[in-house]
Amino acid sequence: MSKKSPGDFIKQVLGRPVIVKLNNGADYRGILACLDGYMNLAMEQTEEYVDGQLKHKYGDTFIRGNNVLYISAQPRTK
Repeated sequence: MSKKSPGDFIKQVLGRPVIVKLNNGADYRGILACLDGYMNLAMEQTEEYVDGQLKHKYGDTFIRGNNVLYISAQPRTK
């Protein structure tokens, strides 16, 4: 098993569906459009979930990096 850096992960999920967990507990799910060194990110086709419930649907979204707890790849649907 080879070691992968966080940069490798970001390159792998750029342009793909991701889940972004925020410090306040909300999840944003959408397509990761771009990301900078401060973890500021832009997403497309974004949906906001609070406590597992869909709250809002947005088109394009910008999230400041200091609000991001983690980014994970969305599981692929079969």
